[in-house]
Amino acid sequence: MQPITEIIKPLGLSSDDLIPYGKFKAKIPLSNFSNPTKKGKLIVVTGITPTPAGEGKTTTAIGITQGMGLLGKNVIATLREPSLGPIFGIKGGGSGGGLSKVEPEDEINIHFTGDAHAVGSAHNLLSALTDNIAQRGKLEDFSPSGITWRRVTDVEDRALRDIMTGIGGKNNAPIRQTGFDIVTASEIMAILALSSNLEDLRYRLGKIIVGFDKKGTPINANQIEAVGSMMALLRQAINPNIVQTSEGQPVIVHTGPFGNIAHGCSSVVGDTLALHLSDYVFTEAGFGADLGFEKFMHIKSRFNNLEPSAAVIVASVRAVKSHGGVKTKELEIPNEKATINGMPNLIHLIKVIKSFGLPAIVAINKFPTDTKEELSVLKNLSEDNGAFAAVESDAFQEGGKGTIDLSESIIKATNKEHPKINYLYENNMSIKEKVNNLAKIVYNANGVKWSSQAEKRIKEYEAYGWGGLPICMAKTHLSLSHDRSKKGLPKDYIFEISDVRASIGAGFIYPIAGNIVTMPGLPSNPRKLDTNNNSEIIGL
Repeated sequence: MQPITEIIKPLGLSSDDLIPYGKFKAKIPLSNFSNPTKKGKLIVVTGITPTPAGEGKTTTAIGITQGMGLLGKNVIATLREPSLGPIFGIKGGGSGGGLSKVEPEDEINIHFTGDAHAVGSAHNLLSALTDNIAQRGKLEDFSPSGITWRRVTDVEDRALRDIMTGIGGKNNAPIRQTGFDIVTASEIMAILALSSNLEDLRYRLGKIIVGFDKKGTPINANQIEAVGSMMALLRQAINPNIVQTSEGQPVIVHTGPFGNIAHGCSSVVGDTLALHLSDYVFTEAGFGADLGFEKFMHIKSRFNNLEPSAAVIVASVRAVKSHGGVKTKELEIPNEKATINGMPNLIHLIKVIKSFGLPAIVAINKFPTDTKEELSVLKNLSEDNGAFAAVESDAFQEGGKGTIDLSESIIKATNKEHPKINYLYENNMSIKEKVNNLAKIVYNANGVKWSSQAEKRIKEYEAYGWGGLPICMAKTHLSLSHDRSKKGLPKDYIFEISDVRASIGAGFIYPIAGNIVTMPGLPSNPRKLDTNNNSEIIGL
């Protein structure tokens, strides 16, 4: 690794532009860039629907950044911050792999610069202040029974999904049912990612709905008088973090909202600053194109002058065969037929990307067990079904050198006139109309089934004037549908909405599809980390 002060020099920055966090990572204070201009091209890196086989989306995004660097391009990657839940759960770290990683890997994955802790502290402070206001009767007709704001923790803990508080007598507050969500599902994390500056952050925090009074009127964080205290906790967290790839290209790693529960995108300020400082910016969206990419377009891009020039969709032969019905333990066995059978998922998502008006470049993440025939199927069927190009990539084993062809294809795709972006719904549509459009176009459903609870919430939200907000679907990442067991390209089904919630500070409505939960649970064998005698992390 190089000192971070060396990494920033090609960007025209100096040590005076940084808030250092040790030798290899730093924050870039927004106060140094009050009105950044846009000069670069933004490319979104997304993927097919995730499988146990692995797609390698983050590794590929980092590898492309390295490849562009080898081609002499001024480039920055913008990625989400990893969270402790997946790290100690099943997914693992969020820093890439092989020869395409962001460094210092251990620090990025564990605590980093403390942003997640700041979000959790601000969230739970609001919980405590809300409980206090309600219990003491400081707001007319607002009692503890009207509180809807839950608490958060950064680790997966299913025991906290639904809990009772106030046990032990009236001095401990009234007994009520509540629960915890994961920090990455916190509305404050989503707000931090979408805020353009401190003033915008303050405004959004004030709009957070914490509950309802006895008349059904929403109560917000401004009324709780919590915003100033939350700002004090978040004042540094809004500044983007800068680190480096394994080959020395700059990477902005900032904010980490979950892709299947929240909007799954890194920060607006990170992308904006990167576009100001470089010619090409590669930003990753969470999970598959049906989640992170769609939300990037309708929530992040649409309202923040961040329209991309292209999208890269990452796929692997292994993952495609998994969609074709092959068991995980049999993925290394050559199976051209299964590759063909699994392609409808990728083909559908190529069409989804193109429906926004963007060129789609398929990055074929190579594995040693892939055959020429399997790779040929993936390439040819992708290009025959609308991909601008489908190019093999070997970022894991070769680093930037393994993405040169892919990088050149991206340059070619983005050398044209900036595409005219089409959105899949208008914001003035009703909530139901917007969800119905997503269900049919993105999730390949025939229609939508609404629970009675969801119907009730929609009527209330539209009566409050919230119906014009974009949709942030909370659904499984393991299927295009609401049902994780439906692999490949589900057909002839009805998309099910069990509930609808509102994140007014973040600025979106989030329907709950199927039985998705906002607090994941640990797997049967949680990841075991350790340290050596040099305090280096083992097991990432």
